[in-house]
Amino acid sequence: MNLLKPTILALGIAALPAFAQVSVTIDASKPGAVINKNVYGQFAEHLGTGIYEGIWVGPQSKIPNTKGWRNDVVGALKELKVPLVRWPGGCFADEYHWRDGIGARNKRPVKVNTHWGGVAEDNAVGTHEFFDLAEMLGAETYVNGNLGTGTPQEMAEWLEYMTSDTKSTLAEQRRKNGRAKPFKVDYFAVGNEAWGCGGNMKPEYYAGLYNHYATFLKTPPSARPKMIASGGNDNDTKWTEVLSKDAARGTDGISFHYYTLPTGVWEKKGAATAFPESEWMSTMANTLRMEDHIRNNVAILDKNDPQKKLGFYVDEWGTWYDVEEGTNPGFLFQRNTLRDAVVAALNFNIFHAYAERVRMTNIAQMVNVLQAMIITDKDKMLLTPTYHAYKMYIPFQDATSLPSTVSNDKLYTANGKSVPGISASAARGKDGKVYVALVNTNPRETSDVVLNLAGQNVSGVNGQVLTSEAMDAHNTFDKPQAIKPVPYSAKADNGKLLLKVPAKAVMVVAVEA
Repeated sequence: MNLLKPTILALGIAALPAFAQVSVTIDASKPGAVINKNVYGQFAEHLGTGIYEGIWVGPQSKIPNTKGWRNDVVGALKELKVPLVRWPGGCFADEYHWRDGIGARNKRPVKVNTHWGGVAEDNAVGTHEFFDLAEMLGAETYVNGNLGTGTPQEMAEWLEYMTSDTKSTLAEQRRKNGRAKPFKVDYFAVGNEAWGCGGNMKPEYYAGLYNHYATFLKTPPSARPKMIASGGNDNDTKWTEVLSKDAARGTDGISFHYYTLPTGVWEKKGAATAFPESEWMSTMANTLRMEDHIRNNVAILDKNDPQKKLGFYVDEWGTWYDVEEGTNPGFLFQRNTLRDAVVAALNFNIFHAYAERVRMTNIAQMVNVLQAMIITDKDKMLLTPTYHAYKMYIPFQDATSLPSTVSNDKLYTANGKSVPGISASAARGKDGKVYVALVNTNPRETSDVVLNLAGQNVSGVNGQVLTSEAMDAHNTFDKPQAIKPVPYSAKADNGKLLLKVPAKAVMVVAVEA
């Protein structure tokens, strides 16, 4: 399914003239792959206030908390049904030594976070604290091991510490530190961004190291995490080519990173707010490149792994803008607007289309960093438009994808570029209902969409829509609900169901038979 090249198809609606509204046809009789809930995974790195202050305040804080994790943020994340959290990085992972983060907090060493802001890292949040958070959220865990400055022994001993049910010294040390039963490690990665901050390696060199380390990463068979090899980014497919041939047996997936920059230039990415329509357009065009990247890598996997044992894990993605003026540039704080929600939804629809291979993704990041779900300031908290997009898409977690076709689409054109006006995705949820997601990329024009469920009568739809007057609409502590979803419904008229999708909008609806 190509989301970037809408095809004109005959839909069997004779009454519709050639200049008809956009049509979206869903074939519920041809179920596709299950959309793994972990496509909606989150990422929490030791970066800026992404953990400290943002969600971890410590047990002694006056901000209400449980085991040091602030109750308001945890509560909001639970409502989001966060399925998975990746930790401790990111670039931070390849300088993180796990023994620094266990035992009495007042005796843990203080280090310098050389990657992010040069600030003190007191290791208050370590292995036990992370698993406390995951268990509060009911989320699976994705732990990133230190390949860059660690050793095979250190990585192997961390896994033993976390997963062993024996009387080994490490398992006994875990028990002494307050955890009797082993932790549940669902995913474990060997390194991060080995092509860059993780060591500036070539894929062949990393593949050798990965196999070396993986040889010694042993756990009880029932506690074996899914093993992830650190892959490529952007247009580079060589990492997938090499790793899909050479990664050790038992590897579950290969990771991939892609960030959306309005300008496409790292040195001057573009502003998070008060941006021109030309940067709205370039952001849409650049984020839709995600499909090309996935398609190209999946083609390599299909060639080298026809049994489809390997997943393709987009474990870092999202928008990246110039940091907010007056903030520490190493903290990567940026405002989160309606544009970010639209970007998130466009990517969700792409991930759904490749659900057979894309079995997990992790947006960067969960709180206060880059495309965050939540922003905090001391005891205050607000939900971002991206948070609302994630919440609207909850019905797609573990839903069964359904083929959807967009016809008669009107391209959105600006600044000499064009992108599809409407992006669509459909799935049958675990509750049996058919859910449809629609995204209107045009910031100026409403789109009339005729919705067809092939072979079935549809009486109407009910759901939510997220939009606003301004392209950069965002919530503030003074106006924390300036932008939020509102209810949406539509009824069929003479067998025809017409949905009015507002400009610059994200819509998710359940189909009523």
